[in-house]
Amino acid sequence: MTAPDRPEPLDINNRKIAELERKVAILSRLAETSAVLNSTMRLKPLLGSIMDTAAEIVDAEAASVLLWDYKKQELVFAATTTSDTYGQELIGKQVPLEGSIAGRVMRENQIVAIDHVHDTIGHYSKIDEQTLFQTRSVLGVPMRSRNRIIGVLEAVNKRRAVWTKDDSYYLSVLAAQAAVAIEGAQLITQLQLANEELSQLDKLKSSFIAIASHELRTPLGVILGYASFLQDTLDPQVREHASKMVNGAMQLRRIIEDLTNLRYMEQSQLELNLEEVPLADVLREVGAELQSLAEAKRHELMIALPPPALRVRVDRLRIGMVISNVLNNAIRFTPDGGKINVRVEQKLREVWIIVSDTGIGLAKDQLERIFERFYQIEDHMTRVNGGLGIGLSIARALVEAHGGRLWASSPGLNQGATFIIAIPTAPSKI
Repeated sequence: MTAPDRPEPLDINNRKIAELERKVAILSRLAETSAVLNSTMRLKPLLGSIMDTAAEIVDAEAASVLLWDYKKQELVFAATTTSDTYGQELIGKQVPLEGSIAGRVMRENQIVAIDHVHDTIGHYSKIDEQTLFQTRSVLGVPMRSRNRIIGVLEAVNKRRAVWTKDDSYYLSVLAAQAAVAIEGAQLITQLQLANEELSQLDKLKSSFIAIASHELRTPLGVILGYASFLQDTLDPQVREHASKMVNGAMQLRRIIEDLTNLRYMEQSQLELNLEEVPLADVLREVGAELQSLAEAKRHELMIALPPPALRVRVDRLRIGMVISNVLNNAIRFTPDGGKINVRVEQKLREVWIIVSDTGIGLAKDQLERIFERFYQIEDHMTRVNGGLGIGLSIARALVEAHGGRLWASSPGLNQGATFIIAIPTAPSKI
């Protein structure tokens, strides 16, 4: 009687070595995948990497990720390794929580391994029928992130033998890594969408402010002009009503100015549209715009225009905004019946626009503070001049963007003030 054949010790050792090498290869693959998942914030390539790794480490034909849609309360296919057309048709299809293996994994929060799905009542065969794909075996593991299940990672059709404990372990490790990465990518995507929506809203707001302030200026100028005319009538009652109209119109004008200034203040990156323009043209436009405002307060506004040949290289709209803000400030803080003079002095490489008024003046410690955002000269409890206190800060920022300067001087309180806008002159053409 002969003894039964036994495996040679060398064969056993070779199998053990091969098995050990496979485990090392799988762990290395998981480590590489972890590095990829941690460096990828885009959801689509992230899911692709998960799929490739999942099928490889458990020796399966395909793999899928199903994510839980919290809004719709549905389990939905998010990715699959099946590259054929019918495989791509899986994306977006929902799987019921009841009557499906993935649903069971999700409900019970545990690993489910099925070696023969056709012998299992819980297999959802509708997906196979829709995609013409034959599912023979399934290994599903829950994907957990921050103590909650966000979906299910499935491996489909084991190539050889049946699912093992090692398969469940490796797929669970990958699912844990993938869950954190997927949720991070989803948050990034949501943040990007939110930022895009905010950007669109911000553009709409800026456009509305620009259009509204522009459209309101013209009728407001007409109102101020007629109200100022009525103030000169002999009838005291008419003068009183006209004064109320002027005060209301002035308040509305300040609101328009603040809206416009806020729009400029919120522009984080200033893009200048530079062009060579005659400085006299810019001053003439600003003067025409503010004339009715000055007349409403009975100011004498004198603008000495420079010669047409004096040109500056500026963003015409924004430099007009600078001069307008400075003049508005002078008109606002000069008592009724005051004088405001604008003159131009040409220096070596720059031109000075000098705005002088007979207004309330400035203390020495206020000469720089008035250019701070939201700084108010008057006490907020007793002030009579409205506004947010951002006009001069915007003006300085716009001037400095042109490579220029803006500063103020004053002999003291109740002695008027002078503002100097210094901007580079356009290079001479030879």
